[in-house]
Amino acid sequence: MKIGALDVGTNTVLMLVAETTPDGGARRVIDLSRITRLGQGVDQNHRLDPQAALRTLDTIAEFVDKARAAGAEKIVAAGTATLRDAADGEDFIRRVRERTGVELEIVSGETEAWLSYLAVMHGLRLDPSRRLLIIDIGGGSTEFIRAGGHATEFINAQSAKLQMASLQIGSVRLTERIIHHDPPTPREAADLRLAIDAELTSLGWKLETDLLVGIAGTVTTVCAVALGMETYDPDRVHGYRLSRTEVERVLRLFGSMPLAERRKIKGLDPARADVIFAGTAILERVMSEAEVDSVTVSDQGVRWGLVWRELGAGQPPPKPS
Repeated sequence: MKIGALDVGTNTVLMLVAETTPDGGARRVIDLSRITRLGQGVDQNHRLDPQAALRTLDTIAEFVDKARAAGAEKIVAAGTATLRDAADGEDFIRRVRERTGVELEIVSGETEAWLSYLAVMHGLRLDPSRRLLIIDIGGGSTEFIRAGGHATEFINAQSAKLQMASLQIGSVRLTERIIHHDPPTPREAADLRLAIDAELTSLGWKLETDLLVGIAGTVTTVCAVALGMETYDPDRVHGYRLSRTEVERVLRLFGSMPLAERRKIKGLDPARADVIFAGTAILERVMSEAEVDSVTVSDQGVRWGLVWRELGAGQPPPKPS
């Protein structure tokens, strides 16, 4: 069986087609990605920008056609922070349905975190007894998941003692709020750190963990830049232990040059260059707060979680504690 999984985020549209394997697993058939910036201006206007919405709708239609051509028998789809926040999110969902026949589910921050958890546990084959902290840095929000520290099978959602939270900080949202110069001024960089630290304080968690895992485009991009990749290689990125020193070095690099120069950096998609500084700052502040020396990178995020959920690898998410 082949399943298509569509993840419509604030910054990026992702489409995975995965094929089930005889051992109950899943393997990648195609994996598509395009930055469409659906969340452009939503933080200020609370509505979707018409051009951004059209770009995203066109991309979704193209990706759905490619997924069906690749043999996807079913397509499941999730929309995250921007569609949660936009007053006209339901209208966008109607347009997607009418054009593609796909039903786009606006998932809560907690459900988004649960899908990320499923993806990480399956994709990295982690020991569920270890204290685990997962961070998913998106364009509009950042999700946190704490788990482990107890002997339990993670597939059993009812016994998996998860804590999940979603903060209204993301690479696009913070860039639009705080970064107004090119490159960012020292004051803007300081304000960015303060804004992130304030949100982390509001979370009320001690970010102590045996293992920090980072997923989604910001973290994989920082990894690709740290490794100097000419062409993105998901197999090389997935499971890589990215040191705090590397993250700090890449953050300084992003903050030291204007956008035109940033777009030329190896490993950085030029379409992500304008918001990557804020996204990397979130990662650096979380690592600092958690007092960890490295973050394990996962190339498998919400789209993989959708596949695992469809395959029955998890029950509906528990209420966040």
